[in-house]
Amino acid sequence: MIAKSGLKTVTFVSTVIATLAIGAFASHAKPAEPMPQLRHEHGATQLIVDGSPFLIRGGELENSTASSPAYLDTVWPKLTAMRLNTVIAPVYWQLIEPQEGSFDFATVDGLIAGARHHDMHLVLLWFGSWKNSMSSYAPGWVKRDPQRFPRAERSDGAGMEILSAFSRNNLRADSEAFAALMKHLRDIDSARHTVIMVQVENEVGMIPEARDHGAAANAAFAAPVPAALTDYLTTHRDTLAPALKTAWQAHRFRTGADWDDTFGAGPATDEFFTAWTEGRFTGEVAAVGKAVYPLPMYVNAALMRPGKAPGQYPSGGPLPHLFDIWRAAAPAIDFLAPDLYFPNFVEWADKYARAGAPFFIPETGRVSAADMGANAFYAYAQLNALGFSPYAPEFLAPDQAKTMGDAYDVVAQLAPLILANQGTGKMIGVGAPAQFDGTVDLKPQRFTFGDYTITAHFKEPAPVSIGAKAETEMPGAHGGLIIQAAPDDFWIAGTGMIVTFGARSGTNESAGIDAIWEGRFVRGRWVPGRNLNGDDDNQGRYLRLPAGEFTIRHVRLYRYR
Repeated sequence: MIAKSGLKTVTFVSTVIATLAIGAFASHAKPAEPMPQLRHEHGATQLIVDGSPFLIRGGELENSTASSPAYLDTVWPKLTAMRLNTVIAPVYWQLIEPQEGSFDFATVDGLIAGARHHDMHLVLLWFGSWKNSMSSYAPGWVKRDPQRFPRAERSDGAGMEILSAFSRNNLRADSEAFAALMKHLRDIDSARHTVIMVQVENEVGMIPEARDHGAAANAAFAAPVPAALTDYLTTHRDTLAPALKTAWQAHRFRTGADWDDTFGAGPATDEFFTAWTEGRFTGEVAAVGKAVYPLPMYVNAALMRPGKAPGQYPSGGPLPHLFDIWRAAAPAIDFLAPDLYFPNFVEWADKYARAGAPFFIPETGRVSAADMGANAFYAYAQLNALGFSPYAPEFLAPDQAKTMGDAYDVVAQLAPLILANQGTGKMIGVGAPAQFDGTVDLKPQRFTFGDYTITAHFKEPAPVSIGAKAETEMPGAHGGLIIQAAPDDFWIAGTGMIVTFGARSGTNESAGIDAIWEGRFVRGRWVPGRNLNGDDDNQGRYLRLPAGEFTIRHVRLYRYR
């Protein structure tokens, strides 16, 4: 049966299931340690695991890797060598519920056992109703019965391999399976906390059209925009995304009207509708699961290329111009995350890392491992990221895997300092921003720390001794972080940068380098190596973070007139 009202159906089904789930959770003994949670600490939202802040050095497995425990056994050593502390891995609806109501958690148990054996945590991806917009991971008993589990439809009436968000049966089946998964995690992992977060669905959105055109969808589109959405938009009117606010304002912030009369006819409104309906469905699934076992939960977004219209990319996903609709539709979701494969990493990451909000990159790639490492430093330090995760690390070429491991090794050493300084204003991330076409902005970047200015350069200084004036780009990736440990004391790490120092303007002073030490942290204690002076700091002129490797430097400065 196709529901006539997506909103009413979703609310009714979730209320029934959630009530049962809450009772189940209330009767379960509490774990010895607090379960993983998100907590606001000194200006940043951090992931707390076993009572302490935790920084995810992640990698998301290729879609099929976790479906075979035997195959996965060949992968764990590669992940360990890359210094991962967390694996992001799918749970496949079709594998855990091969027959309706009969669950098989062998693949989940194998993942958890492998992670524990290799001293790693897990973030689980629920491949339920949607994976990259499609319903490819729904069980066969769902796929083979479109009358009971209806599909979304194109405008010409053709069905798609996408489950309709307007079906009571679709929602019930997904929610019950997800609740069963969360109950299983609660039963086997609530004392160990191997699993620390869950992603609900995967890259939700509608493609190749901007919205579902089935009978139930058309009825909902012609009905008044739900008050739950317009009430939220009214409350947050001053901070709405520009495109959403402009469309609504053009219709005098109307409420109680259908979608076209509220936002105007066209693909943009179709996308608003999809964001609400699929966001509502996803949020209800999350709410049911959280009622059983309330791990932090997020949804991820497939980003859009410049100039593409809704439906040419997954329409209605949790994209920046739709954040407000998703927040209204899915309050059980803790945060929205980007799958970031575009060259303009800094631009997209900044859009998702709103002040104080949780920020996590579950998927990234299509650049060198050195660039991914540099991007990780920027995300952890500048955007207070909970974690960072290249996609399919098990398939990186050996040299790329080594580079990623080298970057993560430095992050692991610095993790206590990073976590202690996120949100404090004493740490910045450095990244060379790029445009979508790959053009990189290599202008120097200047930062102020107390009485000092610190400037990151991505070009080699011209050799003054031979009268040269032109600078040349340092090879490879550029990025890193700077942490001020004391007024004259800094930790600087990264790759492909030359760093110079000055006194803050108006002080009539200059800044000099007292000492630069290479070294590494061993079990939390700094073990210095060489003192880099003379030729190694160009006679006190600058600090070099070599291209092609990731290093830490301990720098002491002084001021003079």
